[in-house]
Amino acid sequence: MTRKLFYEDSHMREFEARVLSCQACEKGGGFWTVLDQTCFFPEGGGQYADTGYLGEIKVVDAQERDGVVYHRTEEALEPGEAVRGRIDWEERFEKMQQHTGEHIVSGLVHSRFGYNNVGFHLGSDYCTMDFDGPISAEELRKIEWEANRAAALDLELLVQYPSKEELEHMEYRSKIEIEGQVRIVSVPGYDVCACCAPHVKRTGEIGMIKLVNRMNYKGGERITMLCGFRALRDYEAKLAAAKEIGALLCEKENQIAGAVKRQKEELEKQRYENGRLQHQILAYRAKEIRVDEPVTAVFADDLAGDAPRELMNLLLERGACVCGVFTAAKDGGWRYVIGSRQTDVRPLGKSLNSRFEGRGGGKPGMIQGTLTGGEADIRRALEEFGRADVSETQL
Repeated sequence: MTRKLFYEDSHMREFEARVLSCQACEKGGGFWTVLDQTCFFPEGGGQYADTGYLGEIKVVDAQERDGVVYHRTEEALEPGEAVRGRIDWEERFEKMQQHTGEHIVSGLVHSRFGYNNVGFHLGSDYCTMDFDGPISAEELRKIEWEANRAAALDLELLVQYPSKEELEHMEYRSKIEIEGQVRIVSVPGYDVCACCAPHVKRTGEIGMIKLVNRMNYKGGERITMLCGFRALRDYEAKLAAAKEIGALLCEKENQIAGAVKRQKEELEKQRYENGRLQHQILAYRAKEIRVDEPVTAVFADDLAGDAPRELMNLLLERGACVCGVFTAAKDGGWRYVIGSRQTDVRPLGKSLNSRFEGRGGGKPGMIQGTLTGGEADIRRALEEFGRADVSETQL
């Protein structure tokens, strides 16, 4: 058994230990190093493992099996060697902020709605909680305020190791079958829960508790939370973005939503007006194009979006038998849309694709695709197809 110093003092940053064993890892490289005691918390309870150093050797992971903590080190250590360990304290402290914040939020949700926390993940940049019932945005806002009141009260956390008999009469969250000694962590007035992870000593250490996202998940709710320094970094990033947007819109940060809404409304008006003007321009343009050939072909490099199809339809309305609009593609080829209200244009598309390394297809009345080749060659092919089609019709 490894003596777990993080249970004796969650704020311990350095410790002395003796190496009991060190063996090469079967996968992933490195060495599994066992010490007589450690303050490296191993992965568990939804929380990833502590990292740090044993002497000058990096510890990149820690796992527990049968009460023994295995440290994955980048280099081997000699059994019997005395080492000084130090954890990455800033990382550990942030994890304790998140985990204790989770206890407060989960306790509030449980007491207010009766929901259980059925999934907890504490990652390197965010923390999520899954509850087995729905929570509205307004209800979540109230939970967030109450959680921050708990932090402001600077309550002292209590850790208990009750006997099996005492445990049977205790009310606590995460009441599942656990082998061995159960560790109970309490935030007075807010939560009592079985938990194996280290926590802050007082709720004031958590700092701000911010619930930044919610989504429906398996019939319940998944909540994303940031606490303490993570919440501060998130605020700084969002404030910087708000300041930049505000400067672009000549508005204060707390007024950018209204400014963006006005910009969106103005943009929608401009898009409508641009569409109306584009339709007029295409209509004028269509009047100048001859439609008395078997195949009416238009080559352009100034049409985008729905404009090629719209121009094709305008020309078909004017009486074109078959109409193809070709627009210059970025890769040097052509994008095409070909349609007809009198004949099946798929044979024409198949012929063009075969001759000009094209791709595309569609329905009898309209096809779309891409081609490679020069304008003159494609026009020649269209003329040949048109003459052949006319000849077949006359026959």
